[in-house]
Amino acid sequence: MEYTWHLILMAALYVATGIFHLSKPELYYKIIPSFFVYKDFINFMTGFLQILFGASLLIPAYKSVAASSIIILLILIFPSNIFMVLNKKARLGLPLWLLIVRLPLQFALIYWAYQYVT
Repeated sequence: MEYTWHLILMAALYVATGIFHLSKPELYYKIIPSFFVYKDFINFMTGFLQILFGASLLIPAYKSVAASSIIILLILIFPSNIFMVLNKKARLGLPLWLLIVRLPLQFALIYWAYQYVT
């Protein structure tokens, strides 16, 4: 099977982000909304699933399931994006305007993943 550059880019994006979740967990604990408990578990699972789904995009038999799973994951982590906008301590020093622009980007990422759901 021939892989398109955008599929490889998407896979690399999720694998890299997942690795970053696992290697810098203290950074992500700050952006998990305060009403969630077990932040370490949430962060670990998010990172693990990003790596799993990203790598699975490159396995033809699993590409559609991986893309569907990425869409679900993006929906589930959206509250963290909103939390970052609303909570100054969760912004990680990023400007508010960037975090606001990031909100619709989540929908673009969902659309991108949807392109691989067959």
